Amino acid sequence: MSRLATIDTTMIDHRTTEERIGSWLGEMSADPRLVHVHRVPPREARFDTLAVPLPERIACMIPTGGLWSHQAHAIDAVRAGRSVVVATGTASGKSLCYQIPIAESVTRPVRPGTALVLFPTKALAHDQLRGFGSFGLPQLIAAPYDGDATPEMRKWARTTGRVILTNPEMLHHGILPNHRKWSTFLGRLTHIVVDEAHSLRGVFGSHTAHVLRRTVRLAQHYGADPVFVFTSATVGAPEELASELSNRKVEAITDDGSPSGERVVALWQPNPDPSDPTSPFRSTIGEAGRIAASLVDDGLATLVFCESRRATETLAGTLRDRITGGHDRVRAYRSGYLPTERRQIEAELSSGTVDCVVATSALELGIDIGGLDATVLCGIPGTVASLWQRVGRSGRRGGPSLAVVVAGDDQLDQWILAHPAEALARAPERAVVNVANPMVVDAHVACAAHERPLSHRDEEHWPDLLDDAVLRGVRSEDLRLLRRGPDLVAVYDGGRWPSSLVGLRAAGGEPFRIVDRSGTLIGTVDAARVCQQSHPGAVYLHQGRPWLVTQLDLVDRRVVVESNDGETTTQARTRASTVVLEEHDVTRVGRAGLSLGLVEVTRQVVGYQIRRVADRTVIGEEPLDLPPTTTITTSVWYTFDQGLIRSSGLEERQLPGALHAVEHAAIGMLPLFTICDRWDVGGLSTASAEDTGLPTVFVHDAVSGGAGIAPLAFHASPRHLAATLDLIRACRCATGCPACIQSPKCGNGNEPLDKAGAILLLAGTLA
Repeated sequence: MSRLATIDTTMIDHRTTEERIGSWLGEMSADPRLVHVHRVPPREARFDTLAVPLPERIACMIPTGGLWSHQAHAIDAVRAGRSVVVATGTASGKSLCYQIPIAESVTRPVRPGTALVLFPTKALAHDQLRGFGSFGLPQLIAAPYDGDATPEMRKWARTTGRVILTNPEMLHHGILPNHRKWSTFLGRLTHIVVDEAHSLRGVFGSHTAHVLRRTVRLAQHYGADPVFVFTSATVGAPEELASELSNRKVEAITDDGSPSGERVVALWQPNPDPSDPTSPFRSTIGEAGRIAASLVDDGLATLVFCESRRATETLAGTLRDRITGGHDRVRAYRSGYLPTERRQIEAELSSGTVDCVVATSALELGIDIGGLDATVLCGIPGTVASLWQRVGRSGRRGGPSLAVVVAGDDQLDQWILAHPAEALARAPERAVVNVANPMVVDAHVACAAHERPLSHRDEEHWPDLLDDAVLRGVRSEDLRLLRRGPDLVAVYDGGRWPSSLVGLRAAGGEPFRIVDRSGTLIGTVDAARVCQQSHPGAVYLHQGRPWLVTQLDLVDRRVVVESNDGETTTQARTRASTVVLEEHDVTRVGRAGLSLGLVEVTRQVVGYQIRRVADRTVIGEEPLDLPPTTTITTSVWYTFDQGLIRSSGLEERQLPGALHAVEHAAIGMLPLFTICDRWDVGGLSTASAEDTGLPTVFVHDAVSGGAGIAPLAFHASPRHLAATLDLIRACRCATGCPACIQSPKCGNGNEPLDKAGAILLLAGTLA
């Protein structure tokens, strides 16, 4: 008798996914930690046909049911030579919007084209490699060109591949400086695809914009003029982001025609009444683990998002112990795994052979992870757009899904839980880049001059930027001007290849290398942040792993670290000053003044605190003698005159603490209005600023030259300040906590802070 014949069929759970979700919500409905349930109704599919039928050789690529409306509209535009950005929901088939036009191009009988497809992660590239291979077209030769590829694989990709799957770093470091070897590929380049474009923000996005300009410049030199296809999660004004990245007019495709089952989002507050001393403290990660185990036990395939590699591994181990047969049913997924390990886990996810996956943000993006039923978020990600991206990772087969969002204790999490209906209904934030950042422009103009001499004709790739960048390059002796016939050209005159000096995730020159005692490279850190994050004695987290900094070499730009147990953390103590260099715009927000402009921020790390991770208790403090660092960046600054302060009821002794609290809370709330996190932004508050003569709060971009965040803060300021006031008022703590006015990166150790004073000041401003 077979084993199946012995199974008692009365014990099999025949409930549908919808019934399982309803049952779980019913059991939790009386729990005070479940603070809000939001339902997104199901959506029917809408189909459309192409304006011009596909050639017979690739007509097989159209799915059996036909193309969803947004797919048809995007493919029509791309085939007509128009650049597009497809910004629709998860599992909406965005890949097909570029796969079909690329297949048509590379399988042409005469002069077949080539395509360059850029991904932010290796996992996405390999997922798409499987996607291109699934169509069974012999001419559609896709090849990965990334850090996992051997030299032999890279050579094969260059000589044989018609679709190169890579990332901005490999394009910058490997392909463009060696463009002569890629001349045939570049000369036939018909499409440049930028996947997950919303991840290209801030400094990384600004660098990538220039890498794309250099790519188009070389393609045109070899006789091609590629069309751009961007894909993105739902973000505000996607066509503006794509246009900034590509220097092209880009058409937005945002009307999603794909079907979707009902999506239920449950907001979970681990500690519903922190003011009650008898209430037990529950950690975010602990609650997320308990919820995930209950969902898996209820038969729901579940994905859990954690914010660090360490948390991912810890929670995965906990779930293996909690869930019956957990060793075979639970997987962790994060960066740092060997390529073979990642590929195996990705295959298991795609096939649905595991029931629970614990992952970092590496799975936030669009890799196909099979038919998951539920998602658990261990803390709310830095933006509402990212929140919805993670929520959408379950229910990918069009069925119903559940997402449980377990709040952390920072400002954004607590504001969303206090305003759930508003937060979940609000329009997505904009992602911004700052293409005009001179620190970034100059670096890539030098790279471009190294690739080919620059002439006035190249102004089309850097409009209103090229002349000034060349002039600065000549003054710094990186560039040299030569007369070639009637033209004046700029050539690179430096030593090392300039591309080797430019890290795409940093501004302000060559980053510092982080190495262990054997010299093995651990990572890099931006020069502007090295003293604050990697000073001697600092506990530095790299991809979730703690390291102790033993040496900071400012001459050789090197940070030496050794492994650390992670039981303590450090927080730098700094002295800071801000000087206004230029005022670009000015307005009023309520009764306060607001300016936007260029500032010079000087910071000096003078010491650091040592804290226990378990309870954040300060257990020591050490002095440091490091040189000051100066950053020129963009900023907004609020000014409060004496009449406003008096009418607000704010006492003079409260003023420094009130300003400092407003600064912290405003920075914590800024991700609600632009796709950034608090580490992208810095601040300073003073009772009497030298340049304004008034009590002033500065909120500035954290990178040299600015990342484009300050202008958005300027335009969003009325809503931003109102949300900041709501946050502080709603928090139940007595004098201030991490959920309202404390900051994890404060250089003054969160002193002084005055919660009551901040409420008076903001209320008086907005009255």
